Amino acid sequence: MPSPPEIMTLKEAAAWLRLSERALYDLARQRRLPAAQIGGKWLFPRTALGLWLGRQAEAPDHRITPPPILAGSHDPLLDWAVRQSGCGLAQRAGGSLDGLMALARHEACAAAVHVPDPDTGGFNETATRAEVPGDSVVGLVWAWREQGLILPPGNPGGLTTIADLARPGITVAGRQARAGSHLLLVHLLSEAGLRLDALTFLPAPSATEDEVAAAVAEGRAAAGFGIRAEALLRGLHFVPLVRERFDLVARPRDWFDPPLQRLMDFARGAAFRDRAARLGGYGVEATGSVGFAL
Repeated sequence: MPSPPEIMTLKEAAAWLRLSERALYDLARQRRLPAAQIGGKWLFPRTALGLWLGRQAEAPDHRITPPPILAGSHDPLLDWAVRQSGCGLAQRAGGSLDGLMALARHEACAAAVHVPDPDTGGFNETATRAEVPGDSVVGLVWAWREQGLILPPGNPGGLTTIADLARPGITVAGRQARAGSHLLLVHLLSEAGLRLDALTFLPAPSATEDEVAAAVAEGRAAAGFGIRAEALLRGLHFVPLVRERFDLVARPRDWFDPPLQRLMDFARGAAFRDRAARLGGYGVEATGSVGFAL
């Protein structure tokens, strides 16, 4: 059976939810579920309806309300959108896996995640299943990002591949062990037949993406592994190696609370798309779509 369209009519949505058309009409008229009345017709976004349905399935007596904190990976587009949207979320930057751990402990309402799954070729679902076991969560796409080598202007060392980071004399700005960028670097090195200890890293790992670029710009490292946007912000050379998916992960009910709603509403606007284009290295065509649901 083919999947229903992303925007459904009253009849299609009622059949999908297994409700009568009258019951669905009454819910829509009372604004109790995601719907829009356009030209006299009710239309229903399937993704938002799915999240609403998951929210209804949670037992309200057992809900733990997490603080309005967005934990996990650092991303400059996300930083900017949180500020500009006025969503009220506080950010707790760290690594992707730490963000998922905070989500599992109800210390954050959402986690920013970009973790590769070498077995499937996908992103984030396997790590979320492992770090947030047994919970119903949904990952919405924030953006696709270019990851690669961040190098001094002009690339004086001529580095072009992940294996070049293992050259003698190359000091690399690395990330903490539970960061998505670190996990992706380990995966790429493994594909190239190299171990992590083949590289020479700075003594202290960089806590965020911008710290990687800063280490290269200031001459403390000959190379870093990070995103194009941070390289461009500092006028550095960038060699693209991977296109990764960056997701925001939250429990279905929390997606409907004002902070996350306001952030995602802002991410659907022109200002967000313009900012992504100016930063560079982002693809935001899929922003707000469901990456995975557990």
